[in-house]
Amino acid sequence: MQDPSNSPDVLLRETDSRGVVRLTLNRPQAFNALSEALLHALQQQIDALMHDDVARVVIVRGAGRAFCAGHDLKEMRAHPSHAYYAELFARCGRVMTGLMRLPQPVIAQVHGIATAAGCQLVASCDLAVASSDARFAVSGVNYGLFCSTPGVALSRNVLRKQAMEMLLTGEFIDAATAQQRGLINRVAAPDALEVEVERLVGSILDKPAAAVRMGKALFYRQAEAGIDAAYQLAAQTMTCNMLDDCALEGVQAFIDKRQPAWRAQK
Repeated sequence: MQDPSNSPDVLLRETDSRGVVRLTLNRPQAFNALSEALLHALQQQIDALMHDDVARVVIVRGAGRAFCAGHDLKEMRAHPSHAYYAELFARCGRVMTGLMRLPQPVIAQVHGIATAAGCQLVASCDLAVASSDARFAVSGVNYGLFCSTPGVALSRNVLRKQAMEMLLTGEFIDAATAQQRGLINRVAAPDALEVEVERLVGSILDKPAAAVRMGKALFYRQAEAGIDAAYQLAAQTMTCNMLDDCALEGVQAFIDKRQPAWRAQK
């Protein structure tokens, strides 16, 4: 692996006064392909956000004409060794699972194409909003490389036969189909994409941060557990959540038929 520490700004970060963090993949000339440097930069931001109490929501988006075209195939082809590929795919896997383990909800803002590991990135985010002209594919099979690691995230978003069809054919699906299959949440006109993302962000920010963080953590833990263990984990989480000041105030406000104090202050 090359040392990416001296690479240009392949990932841009902006944080607004509400705690909304925007991470912009910034390799537009390469359709934001996930180079070593970009994966390294993403991991650095994930590590920082893991302990960031100010950040409330994270948005992942792409600069230029595309969201993300997957791995950088030119970079991969230049290092034909087992050790290199094993470390590359392991690093990518850590980034994808890192997004799921962040305490903040992560939203993919998708335009253009999201292919192979780019489609994996969409599937690894908690939520996704796409432009109506966006297209999605796990197209590695077209080049003799089955998208095995993207298939892990894809198969946890869409039904098995739909995932297998995408993986085996490498064919593109449009945004409407991606929404129908559960890969994305919302579709917006190209000129209204940011507005639709902001609408989703606003809805999340309207909720208590503690409840959102606890809920996200529990969601993924229970999803991978058996039914009995899932209910046990969920009960433990709801018990802790119920004792949180925001929940106590919210329940009392419901009883009193008024707005919660934390919502009225926004």
